[in-house]
Amino acid sequence: MMMHRLLFCGFLALSIAQPAQAMVKPNAKNKTATKAARAPAKTAAQPMEKSPAVALPSDLSPEQLAIAEKVYLGKIPCELGAHVTMKADQRASGRFLLEAGQKRYTMTPVVTSTGAVRLEDATSGAVWVQIANKSMLMNQKLGKRLADECMHPEQLQVAQALRLAPAPSLFDPAPSTPVESVDSAQTTPATTTE
Repeated sequence: MMMHRLLFCGFLALSIAQPAQAMVKPNAKNKTATKAARAPAKTAAQPMEKSPAVALPSDLSPEQLAIAEKVYLGKIPCELGAHVTMKADQRASGRFLLEAGQKRYTMTPVVTSTGAVRLEDATSGAVWVQIANKSMLMNQKLGKRLADECMHPEQLQVAQALRLAPAPSLFDPAPSTPVESVDSAQTTPATTTE
């Protein structure tokens, strides 16, 4: 009787294990099939989709719109032969489309205390910083620079002018200004008439 119970339990265990293994195999195949089905979708999503040129209402503040007026547009060369392309977003005034290599970002102006032009794509973490003599593209989420030393022709002129006549360093002594002596600067007292 003990032998019958052991055989019964063994057959029961085998009968339960076989359907479980059969269920695992299709799931493994489904996962690879799902991954294969997703792969073309990623490559298909990479090209920039053309969107209708419908103007969206701008929810930007006047300060952000003022920053947007200072953004340099066009194909901007960067160091190491790279370049970025900045275009105005036709659907939303004050916003920009930035292309850097295969990446595309929708940039929105951000108010800064320094006066630098700063654009951000909050979803990807991309940040475009534009100062007088250069611009830089960074990714805040990854903590790395994507493009540096990007110079629009106007920024290139400023950079060349700074090379010829560098701005004074904060550590350089201040230039001395001639001070007039008190004796030579004396004035005659005003007379009052009554």
